Amino acid sequence: MKNLGFLSFGHWMDQGSLVKTASDAYLQAIDLAVAAEKIGIDGAYYRVHHFADQSGSPFPLLSAIGAKTNTIEIGTGVIDMRYENPYMMAENAGLTDIITQGRVQLGVGRGSPEQVMDGWKYFGYDYSEDEIKEIARDRTLEFLDLIEGKPFAEPNPQPMFPQKPGKLRLEPFSAGLRQRIWWGAGSQQTAIWAAQQGMNLQSSTLVTYESNEPFHVQQAQQLRAYKQAWKDAGHAFEPRTLVTRSIQPITTDFDRQIFGSQGAETKQDQVGYLAYHQDPTIFGKTFVGEPDKLVKELAEDEAIKEADTVLLTIPNTLGVDYNVHMLETIVKEVAPELGWR
Repeated sequence: MKNLGFLSFGHWMDQGSLVKTASDAYLQAIDLAVAAEKIGIDGAYYRVHHFADQSGSPFPLLSAIGAKTNTIEIGTGVIDMRYENPYMMAENAGLTDIITQGRVQLGVGRGSPEQVMDGWKYFGYDYSEDEIKEIARDRTLEFLDLIEGKPFAEPNPQPMFPQKPGKLRLEPFSAGLRQRIWWGAGSQQTAIWAAQQGMNLQSSTLVTYESNEPFHVQQAQQLRAYKQAWKDAGHAFEPRTLVTRSIQPITTDFDRQIFGSQGAETKQDQVGYLAYHQDPTIFGKTFVGEPDKLVKELAEDEAIKEADTVLLTIPNTLGVDYNVHMLETIVKEVAPELGWR
């Protein structure tokens, strides 16, 4: 059995898209989550980018989805912690988790290369060369401490409102949120670090190229290393592991028109370099074809076997109706044959 969710980058663009504005992107994101819940999708996750025509500032979106749904998990994959104030983020995350009644699944990490150079400077941060290497981890650990709910702030002896004696914590506090924080890992080393810190694991469609083996094998090794590190750390709760896949079922003429002619290069793993990254990265292939073909290919994916959650990347610019069609096809015609449902 697998938890099935979707991951949206929330793109909008003027040409060749049913999502032409930011308003379109965010409102359709809410509509899609509502529809996805009805067809049995377990999670709605959103990528976070800054200075881009795609989704950012996640907490208002997650709260709006939570107010219109009842069961679907609502998450991010991932929030770039180089841009975040851990104190403000802890307040926002706590409130969002309360509004969504404990359904937030918050993915955090360093994120991918952004649209501008050193974009965090425009958010008020000016890191040194040494700081920038570790700042995402440092900010994450600070955020984790804050959402534990431990009192730490010295009270004002003459407060405006009555308060309990002793030190104060950030409010609102949401119990259980700490166990629903995920780290977006790109390598075995970062996966092990996430386990040691007691975070769940998100592993996307790219990982650091650490051997000559196929993408799914390298990713499976990452997940196994994480699980062993978690066991060694002796945490008091069971972790979750998540992988992302691009899966495009072909069941209609429109599916075939849009995705049937994709180049061969997308249907196999690719090795390349991300900007500002010294180590090579391996990108997982896109799965395209009729449902029976997808079942055969996905059954061989070792990383999917290791994970308890699979996120399906969606072409959000094709609109809500198309993405519901795509997700419903996977839920009804692919997932049951694989034992995911």
